[in-house]
Formats: sequence, structure tokens, C-alpha cells
Amino acid sequence: MYWLIFGFFMILSLIVQARLKSKVRKYSKEFLPSGLTGREIAEKMLHEHGIYDVKVVCIKGTLTDHYNPTNKTLNLSEDVYNGSHVAAAAVAAHECGHAVQHQEAYHWLGLRSALVPMANIGGTLSTWIILAGLVLLSVLANNPLIGEVVALIGVGLYGLTTLFTFVTLPVEYNASARALAWLENTGLLSGAMHNDAKDALRWAARTYVVAALASLATLLYYLSLITRR
Repeated sequence: MYWLIFGFFMILSLIVQARLKSKVRKYSKEFLPSGLTGREIAEKMLHEHGIYDVKVVCIKGTLTDHYNPTNKTLNLSEDVYNGSHVAAAAVAAHECGHAVQHQEAYHWLGLRSALVPMANIGGTLSTWIILAGLVLLSVLANNPLIGEVVALIGVGLYGLTTLFTFVTLPVEYNASARALAWLENTGLLSGAMHNDAKDALRWAARTYVVAALASLATLLYYLSLITRR
């Protein structure tokens, strides 16, 4: 059952990621009338929101764009940083959306940041603790309490990673909503181009939806193992 769950969501994730890459390639061919690059768009959106202490930097890779609240850097991949197309505008504005969330102390972003250390621990140790608990359940069949407690601790740790994936969803969707509203209000994207930017960001958000569902399915599988034992 575990491998069925893993295989299903792995295939689904690959499909969504392939679709996202296809959309990005397609909208990278739609050039902006303003001629602004992703870096310039990011700086413009940051400054219009009164943010001057976030540095926009270029990083290697494709779809590696992210905002780092720790050192206040907006990290844009090379094509987004230098690109002057719909995809670059959408991605740059989306990442700026996270910077705006940070400035405004958006509650979901604060919760996600607080969960990061616990989610990292849960992601690293939970599976091994669950397995240890299941082994103890088999070895100590006449006294299953110890095995149950250990296994449930592991499930609880994994539950933190699942919670993190679901808290991530409103953070990502809100950042996209902020980006699209700003791009439309400033006139940088309108009509068909605005719809294309929305389409690209929609597919990007779906990668997080798949990750959250995969984590939930795995959590329920672990719980079923313990209850069956």
C-alpha cells in the first residue's frame, strides 16, 4: 500500500510539474510591452509597498525562485531575473508577494515560519521512529504499549510535516493573489497576458496541493498500520 501511495503521488507530481514547466516555456515567449525585466518588476513592486531593505539577487537554476525572510533576499532564477516576459513578471511578483506578507506580518506566513524547525525534525526522524515502534509491537507482542507509544510519537512528528504542507497552501495562494492584483493595478499585465500569468501561478500552486495531499495520505497510511497492529 505504501508503494502504491508513493507511486501514485510521484506520478501525479511529475505530471503537474511537467505541466508547470510547459506553461512557463509558453509564457516566456510572450514579451512585455513595458520591456521591464523580472528584476525591475520585483524592485518596482517592493518599492511601491514601501520595502527597501529586500535585495533582489540572481540565482542559478530553473523555477528555483524564492523569498528568504532570514536575510531578506528575493532570489530569482536567471531567466526570471533577466527576462522581460509574462512568466518572469508572474514569478517575480509572486515572490514579492511573500516579501509583502513578511512586512505585513501575514499570520499564515508567521505560522509556517514557526513550523519550519519542527517540520524539518519530523521529516527527518518520523519514519524511523514509526518503524522502531512497529518493530517493538512485533517483538513485545505481550506488552504492546511501548511500541504503540513510540509509533504514535513518530506519527505525531510526521503530522507536523503534514501540517506544514497545508499551512503552506494559503501562503502560496495569497502571494499569487497579491501579485496578480498588483500587476493588473499597475497596468503591467492586462487582458490575455494577465490571464496567462494567472494560469502559470495556478499550476505552480498545484505543486503544493499535490505535496500536501501526498503527505496526508502517507500520514493516514502510518496511522492505519498502527491501528491494524
